[in-house]
Amino acid sequence: MRPSIFKLVVLLIAVWIAAGECNAQGLKMNFYQESCPLAELIVKTIIQRSVLSNPALPAKFLRMHFHDCFVRGCDASILLDTVDNNAKAEKEAVPNLSLSGFDVIDYIKTQIELLCPNTVSCADILALAARDSVSFLYNWPLWDVPTGRREGDEDGKERDNRGEKGGRISQFINCSLWEVPTGRRDGRISLASDVIANIPSPFSDFNTLMQLFNRKGLNLTDLVLLSGGHTIGVAHCATFSPRLYNFSGHGDQDPSLDPSYAEFLKKRCPNPANPATIVAMDPKSALTFDKHYYQTLLENKGLFVSDAALLTNSDSAKIVGRLHISNSFIPQFANSMKKMGAIEVLTGTAGEIRKQCRVVN
Repeated sequence: MRPSIFKLVVLLIAVWIAAGECNAQGLKMNFYQESCPLAELIVKTIIQRSVLSNPALPAKFLRMHFHDCFVRGCDASILLDTVDNNAKAEKEAVPNLSLSGFDVIDYIKTQIELLCPNTVSCADILALAARDSVSFLYNWPLWDVPTGRREGDEDGKERDNRGEKGGRISQFINCSLWEVPTGRRDGRISLASDVIANIPSPFSDFNTLMQLFNRKGLNLTDLVLLSGGHTIGVAHCATFSPRLYNFSGHGDQDPSLDPSYAEFLKKRCPNPANPATIVAMDPKSALTFDKHYYQTLLENKGLFVSDAALLTNSDSAKIVGRLHISNSFIPQFANSMKKMGAIEVLTGTAGEIRKQCRVVN
């Protein structure tokens, strides 16, 4: 009897530990299936329509989700506004001043609240918006758009080839690039002072990047894959100008930057540059979500110091090379996004479900 009892106790302990691990994360697929079954469809529908009119949104939501998760976890603290004379909120920190798309998140929240009050968190809405916007952009070639589609040219501008009335979509795209388990709850604290120490800077070297990612439970592979999100979007001149004019503090140019690309960037961003000037992070792929970013890196055309840093470590450089020649970027990026979306989440009774994403209840 004793061996049987012992085995039973061991089994119960193992089950208890496993259950504890699941509850610690607390996220699951289709979390709102019973409480608000149309929630994810509402997010996807509004996001698809928004991206159709503004193809720059996927990069914005991807960055917003990243900046949210790296500060206090994925709790929608990035969405909170500063209230009265309280300490400044995260969105007022320098790295977040260029974030946008908050109005779309507000609209989604309003529509869901009308249907399912006090049920769906802003943190889940943001995670879904990032996934759905990037997925819609990725699936653009599947559209029935006979008059063409928007693309990004090398100077970061957008051109619209769809005609005055634009193209038409024969069907909504339902193919999602990564799974988003839901069940996050919203945080009540948002401090601009928390941002600098947690958000990777475009000027970060490899060791700094690894320290920041490891602190969030992410590894080297996650660093290289999530950096691949730079295949879409634009950057302001100030985020890379020191590489062109004062790399080591002596008025020099970063020797690791391709000389011809550096000259192109100097034309776009003279010294001093117009603060409003933007440049595509991936010169030939600004509005296409693909693996081209890694080709850009290998050509020494990574825009940021943090991009070029991926080639300064032999293990990181090997991953870059593999992603460049293989077709594994999308599924591996999906795995890393799922890991990132679970950083320090609030679940169960922690936090709250905000009624409005910009203010705590």
